Amino acid sequence: MQAFGARHGILTQAWSPIGGITFYRDSEHTSTLRDPVIGEIARAHGKSPAQVMLRWHVQQGRSAIPKSTKPARIAENFDVFDFELTDEQLAAIDGLDTGRRGGPDPADVTLATFGRDIPEA
Repeated sequence: MQAFGARHGILTQAWSPIGGITFYRDSEHTSTLRDPVIGEIARAHGKSPAQVMLRWHVQQGRSAIPKSTKPARIAENFDVFDFELTDEQLAAIDGLDTGRRGGPDPADVTLATFGRDIPEA
């Protein structure tokens, strides 16, 4: 998918790029912020796991869209441009992909499923 986007000038967006989507209660996924691979990389760079995840998206050519209401976290989310992940670190993070969706399928996000108005639906 990423190669297709690059060939056609399409920038992929990463919604919930820090792993918030992994916290759905019916999911078997755990917090990516606690993943030992992410933690080790974060320590190597003196960054937080969230910053490592955001930097991974940036280096993969995605437009990462994190969400926070806390000013300190918003500032932290911007502070990802003073380090680079190595090819080995990028590959280690790529290797975490289980191929399974952590949250609901977008087609299932409907008024009937969630019981309230979803203006964008």
